[in-house]
Amino acid sequence: MSAFRPTPAAGAIRTVLFDLDGTLLDTAPDLADALNAVLEENGRTPLPYAHIRPVVSHGGIALIDLGFGLEHSDPQFEALRTRLLDVYRANLSRKTRPFPGMLEVLERLEARDINWGIVTNKPGWLTEPLLHDLDLYERAVCVVSGDTLDERKPHPAPMLHACEQAGSQPAQCVYVGDAQRDIEAGINAGMHTLVALFGYIPEGDDAHAWQADAAIKTPGELLDWLDGR
Repeated sequence: MSAFRPTPAAGAIRTVLFDLDGTLLDTAPDLADALNAVLEENGRTPLPYAHIRPVVSHGGIALIDLGFGLEHSDPQFEALRTRLLDVYRANLSRKTRPFPGMLEVLERLEARDINWGIVTNKPGWLTEPLLHDLDLYERAVCVVSGDTLDERKPHPAPMLHACEQAGSQPAQCVYVGDAQRDIEAGINAGMHTLVALFGYIPEGDDAHAWQADAAIKTPGELLDWLDGR
């Protein structure tokens, strides 16, 4: 990937793009339940929720790493990952909800004629049913999943694809995410970026070193940032 990082021009924000897990939606409870179910199926002790939560944004591979500590070349690894995703798919929205205040943020963006969308590394076969379950799919101007393109974050291609679907230039977009790859993807696409500090950031990670435009502690602070530009 090129080290060149275009700088967004000043101007009105027309589109807000969100990461999914740990930014738009609090998916950790259902993913933690799925991991613990697979652990119990294999005679292992379930892990505390607080131990699982910081890993959720990194997907199924990271969760199996956490729960089983196997080498990725281990013959059991892929079977365990597949089982985890199957259990999760059957329970996608039992506990998952938008983060507190997020629905109000979406409503206020829509009232301001600012469209919003999603760019996630989560595969579409999990992303789309989850958004339908929560009545969010039709409201989003775009949903770019981890398998929509050949590239995934931190590559900027999914971000640029989202811009095209939203009808905005990159400099007219802000991307909100809770992982370093989110901020890197947004910066490399020429967008403004915000770190969601309420998301799944592991203790010890210095989110302020990711070079985002700002960091927000609650979803509502996104509106404050927009108002302050």
